[in-house]
Amino acid sequence: MNLIGDKFIKGYFKIVEPIGGWLTGLGINPNTITWTGLFFTVIAACLFGTGLFLAGGIFLVIAGTCDVLDGYVARKTDKKSKFGAFFDSTIDRYSDIFIFLGIAIFFNKLYIYVIIILAITGTLLTSYTRARAGALKIDCKVGLMQRPERVTYIAAAALFDGLIGRLFGVEHLPVIAVLWFVAIISNVTVLQRVLHVKKELESLNS
Repeated sequence: MNLIGDKFIKGYFKIVEPIGGWLTGLGINPNTITWTGLFFTVIAACLFGTGLFLAGGIFLVIAGTCDVLDGYVARKTDKKSKFGAFFDSTIDRYSDIFIFLGIAIFFNKLYIYVIIILAITGTLLTSYTRARAGALKIDCKVGLMQRPERVTYIAAAALFDGLIGRLFGVEHLPVIAVLWFVAIISNVTVLQRVLHVKKELESLNS
């Protein structure tokens, strides 16, 4: 099950690939793109922290695009490496935390803190379970929500926050709803990965 949609993904890559080709032609180092993505993420987090969700959503889209482009450029320039993948994954975790931190600072409410703690837990454990499965020589990319889904939903909620909030008469409804969604589905993803690894290990031992 894809939480984004194949048509959306194909349309997005049609836009991103020419940018990737341009960056490849310039000889940009993939790690530079990774750092740039983190920079834009920090800006997005700061904007979220001040309640500027529309602007923050735009910068988060740019940051997420950088996360796609670094891998694209690495493959096209034959600079793909184990360290590059490790570095990118590490920066991604910082980016995830910065975004949630920015949202937490804006709301400054206990129940939002609880939701965000659950969301961060699911987010980090989604990555951790895959890494631990990899150490056991098990491929573990299963699950409903990985980083592209998280970034897409949070960015979309931020972009439409003001409009939908006014329509339904609930302030910041999209952002709060997506926080709940990410908190629940990311932890469901962790459970899916645990069960997947358990099944794979049982299959290997049988």
